[in-house]
Amino acid sequence: MTSQNTTTPQNATTPRGAEPVVELVGAGFAYEDGPAVLSGVDFAVAQGRAVALLGRNGSGKTTLLRLLSGGLRCGSGSLLLDGAEVAYDRRGLTRLRTTVQLVVQDPDDQLFAASVGQDVSFGPMNLGLPEEEVRLRVREALEALDIVALADRPTHLLSYGQRKRAAIAGAVAMRPRVLIMDEPTAGLDPHGQEMLLDALGRLRASGTTVVMATHDVDLALRWADEAAVLAPSGLRTGPVAELLADDALLADARLRRPWGTAVARLLRARGLLAPDAPEPRTPEDLDAWVGAHAVGGSPS
Repeated sequence: MTSQNTTTPQNATTPRGAEPVVELVGAGFAYEDGPAVLSGVDFAVAQGRAVALLGRNGSGKTTLLRLLSGGLRCGSGSLLLDGAEVAYDRRGLTRLRTTVQLVVQDPDDQLFAASVGQDVSFGPMNLGLPEEEVRLRVREALEALDIVALADRPTHLLSYGQRKRAAIAGAVAMRPRVLIMDEPTAGLDPHGQEMLLDALGRLRASGTTVVMATHDVDLALRWADEAAVLAPSGLRTGPVAELLADDALLADARLRRPWGTAVARLLRARGLLAPDAPEPRTPEDLDAWVGAHAVGGSPS
């Protein structure tokens, strides 16, 4: 698989003037005795962004996330951290993992300690931090994920949504600049999804960059600034509303059109939404537009 950017000269996951925190350059990877999963991929993530990684099953999303976090080593190309190539030795990987943290899809693959607090404290303790610093980080992480009340709860007694947030708290306690999550909303009911998105909002407000792999195009349109779409033709990156309005790209990646994009096209076709007006990305956006239109507001 090769990488393709949008028509902008710069990788669209990197805002103009912002340097990437973590970046894959010409990256390729194949599992043993298998064909290449990724080939020639360029993917950069800048500080403070929310990036949705989309693609069909088997497109290489999980592999790409593991390459970014150092869980897998590039078979070709390189991984850069703050512009410098990552060395896959103890020192290099420790530096990478204090900057970039990966949360896997199944929390049971990540949680292992007897209680939530013990699990969240594992990473900071492994860094050799003073006890008081570890306690501070655990408290901050539990507060960020709104699970302070679960600190002493055995992990095996948590609900699925609670286990998801506990796993994320363990990554947050490392104070990463980039938090990478593989399908974090998978298996959650609507209430659980909202609680998780609220927690991610708090993390973004504190300056954490978030990269999320998801199949949910509506979630991506609602939540992300930027999108990265893995398709047979390559990796495309750019503003989320722009990429998810590209019917050819969506067809190539076997993704459906987001509801917000579909609604905007219907409104424009009927002359109710100006061609250059932003499309609704959330139900609240559409409700606000309907309210303004109902009281005599002009199409906008």
